[in-house]
Amino acid sequence: MAVSTPLLDTIDVPADLRKLESSQLRQVADELRAETIDAASESGGHFGAGLGVTELTVALHYVFNTPADRLIWDVSHQAYPHKILTGRREMIRQIRQRDGLYGFTKRTESDYDPFGAAHSSTSISAGLGMAVARDLKGDDNNVICVIGDGAMSAGMAYEAMNNAGALDSRLVVVLNDNGMSIAPAVGALTNYLSWLVSSRPFLSLRDIAKQLAKRFPRGVQTAVARADEYARGMVFGGTLFEELGFYYVGPIDGHDIDTLVPVLENVRDADQLGPILVHVVTEKGKGNPFGKEHKENYHAVGKFDPVTGEIFKGKSNAPSYTSVFADALIKEAHKDDRIVAITAAMPSGTGVDKFGEQFPDRSFDVGIAEQHAVTFAAGLATEGYKPFAAIYSTFLQRAFDQIVHDVALQKLPVRFAIDRAGLVGQDGPTHAGSYDVAYLGCLPDMVVMAASDEAELIHMVATAAAIDDGPCAFRYPRGEGVGVDMPEEGVPLEIGKGRIVKEGTKVALLSFGARLQHCLAAADQLDGHGLSTTVADARFAKPLDTDLVMRLVREHEVLITIEEGSIGGFGSHVLHFLASADLLRGGKIVRPMFLPDRFVGHGAPKEQYQDAALETDHIVAEVFQALSHDSKVLELKAKA
Repeated sequence: MAVSTPLLDTIDVPADLRKLESSQLRQVADELRAETIDAASESGGHFGAGLGVTELTVALHYVFNTPADRLIWDVSHQAYPHKILTGRREMIRQIRQRDGLYGFTKRTESDYDPFGAAHSSTSISAGLGMAVARDLKGDDNNVICVIGDGAMSAGMAYEAMNNAGALDSRLVVVLNDNGMSIAPAVGALTNYLSWLVSSRPFLSLRDIAKQLAKRFPRGVQTAVARADEYARGMVFGGTLFEELGFYYVGPIDGHDIDTLVPVLENVRDADQLGPILVHVVTEKGKGNPFGKEHKENYHAVGKFDPVTGEIFKGKSNAPSYTSVFADALIKEAHKDDRIVAITAAMPSGTGVDKFGEQFPDRSFDVGIAEQHAVTFAAGLATEGYKPFAAIYSTFLQRAFDQIVHDVALQKLPVRFAIDRAGLVGQDGPTHAGSYDVAYLGCLPDMVVMAASDEAELIHMVATAAAIDDGPCAFRYPRGEGVGVDMPEEGVPLEIGKGRIVKEGTKVALLSFGARLQHCLAAADQLDGHGLSTTVADARFAKPLDTDLVMRLVREHEVLITIEEGSIGGFGSHVLHFLASADLLRGGKIVRPMFLPDRFVGHGAPKEQYQDAALETDHIVAEVFQALSHDSKVLELKAKA
């Protein structure tokens, strides 16, 4: 459904926006919101956050001289309106699709994206770096960071603010306070921001004083400055942000564009101040068609009807891996009251919300704080509890030091439930779970598992619950399972033992993780070409099932390992063992298949795995290539 956007149609880049009268900005914002909703109905994606900052986006580009002034969006879920205003409107309906716009900011996509972001809480650090670089060069451009209250819960944001306050470089941080990140914001900061909002008027005395002070003699300016101090609460102690060295402005109604523009202009022109924090209060998902009772749709959705809000969902007969994990963990928790679940601001994304419904006292959302989540879990483990830290693969890598120092070094039984392992589709390389096998498999005493289907995941949850002498991790992909029969309850697996799924004689395919079904399909094709094929499910990358690996090498002419992870992962463990055991002699062929040594672009999952050369036809081709010395195989390949 096309929407009417006569004023927005005149804007291709922010320079066009800045030609308008400020009285026209309300209409621009309304049209921009309508365009964002209409585009998202066709493409899906993270559009709720953008609806909440529509007026702010217009005001920022109107007041500041982007791209010379650097505008950084933390996480950048909220950047859809920003993309529309910065020359990318024609492609906004192909966002997150292959060869279309990326779902987050991306430096190579536009000069208006000075910093690529998709993980939270990086904006202030990056912005401070840009501000210091500006100072060193003697330039005078502005640097503006927009960060949500959820992202502000992460320690990295405060590390950056502490540094910024000490350096005193001119930097503008806009705190977008909507009380909700992906899930409702948690922690003491939320209560603090609520107190700030409730205890201060939206336009305080000092904002008026600052505007007037420039027009009065110096003596009057001094008196006004004293009034400003009282207005800021400095007589009784400043805000937390002021204690960190920031000049605090706010709170401001983030949907009142007639207020936003003059306040931002004052901030822009305040050359004498160092870092400034502008506290803006917004409503996430403002104007969306779903209704306030469906806040989970404010974050990210598939395609939907922009009028009724009906979401178009594909049919699947298999449960999602996330729901399988949640149900399995709940069953284990009913049997063992020492089991607790931890997530870092992703309760619904990890299934911990379902666990929390039944065990509210044993479920912990620590906010966007993966480092804290891991060490918090380690502390629980020291007291005899069984913590399951449910964290996406891409986010767990943010806590690598804590995994090494606080968990592995002390051999504490923390269980890492790693969701979104492998490629994740439209969220692209920033969210791909490519590296966890490599960065966990190198740690002493770490047990590393990967589920080949949803039934195996149930058994791995039970296995993790049974491991009580050291850390372990089990990984599983995004999306639905493959539709296998489900066990009533999980049974702990024998540690470090894989399984033969299909017997053959000439070719062996050793799968680690969710490529098993593709290996079975490849085996059927190879069998049809006269190449009898064994398929095995490794289950464990560490400890490696060395007996299984030796058998596959000795009894087959070629062994192919297949995994949804980077170089340095499962295949490297297999090759290291075979080389150390001197089992690569005698013409044996071993070839690893893994994610390419580059970042795989966004697109549909099947498109990504096609790009990564890990589909069924690629496995078949790898076998033919490995056996290309065999004249009979060359003949079969020619016929194929």
